Amino acid sequence: MNGLRGKRDPVVAIVGATGAVGREFLALFEERALEHGELRLLASARSAGGEIAYRGRAHTVRALSREALEGVDLALFSAGGAVSKEYAPIASEMGAVVVDNSSAFRMDPGVALVVPEVNGALLDGIGEGGAIIANPNCSTIILMLALHPLRERFGIERAIVSTYQAASGAGAAAMEELRSQTRTVLDGGAPEPKVFPEVCAFNVFSHNSKVDEATGRNVEEQKMIDEVRKIWGDDSVRISATCIRVPTLRAHCESVHVMLGNAAGVDEVRRVLADAPGVELVDDRAGNRFPTSLRASGKDAVLVGRVRVAGDAATDGAGWARSFELFIAGDQIRKGAALNAIQIGERLLGRA
Repeated sequence: MNGLRGKRDPVVAIVGATGAVGREFLALFEERALEHGELRLLASARSAGGEIAYRGRAHTVRALSREALEGVDLALFSAGGAVSKEYAPIASEMGAVVVDNSSAFRMDPGVALVVPEVNGALLDGIGEGGAIIANPNCSTIILMLALHPLRERFGIERAIVSTYQAASGAGAAAMEELRSQTRTVLDGGAPEPKVFPEVCAFNVFSHNSKVDEATGRNVEEQKMIDEVRKIWGDDSVRISATCIRVPTLRAHCESVHVMLGNAAGVDEVRRVLADAPGVELVDDRAGNRFPTSLRASGKDAVLVGRVRVAGDAATDGAGWARSFELFIAGDQIRKGAALNAIQIGERLLGRA
């Protein structure tokens, strides 16, 4: 039994409280009426002293330090990899359970990488004292919500994924850059990119993470491959990804071609997705209504639609096939970051 389970009033720290994900943590705490004791809003020294409204009163932001982490039971980190590498081990050594939203510990073999609907049972083995648990990359979380129920029912041999990722995946500054550039273009100007290497407004471009010259894959694509394999505990999973930025503010979309281990009918695939936890089936062919970034924004569920037999699939006389195509939309600030971390915390507290 872990040290958080059953604790009525845990001391909670949000590290990176002034960022987009930090503020989403607070919004979700209010929506879910999450019970906790003292709440510490921690950020850089530059942000210290500011105030954030929460549950009807102003809370003062404190500078992140060892002292600020003393006595914390649950620490939700979303302040970047460098901050996590320095302070997450400190918080853990002091007895806190850390849920880290950066990439710092995801591929550490000693750290659980968790999507509660997929491998949440790993959390039941977290023992007394401190621990670090990693939140997967936002694109991976969104993908796993759709693929895992199919894998459980039919098996999966291969998945090919193309992402359409919103500016907010790069943080609040990137969202503001998209807004600013859009105004500039509409006013007839020529925007200069600062956060992204390319102009974001009215443009589509390869994900801004570094490209490995040997493989041709960028960091985002490699993350998806590595993280899916770790979450499923299967290094033989065949997965390929192409990650792209699009000029939307919030919610990532993904186009997926999946080859199942066993043949299925499209209606059966749709039923499995409709019944899956954390998934909402939006698949109205007659009305041409499917997942969109706007429909997914602010929602807990990952939207899945465009469910169809792949154009190159071999089918039997009954229309059963092994290759299917899907279109997914998920709010990457919400389920792709803050909500996933909170669900981990809720399970550790025995409230899920």
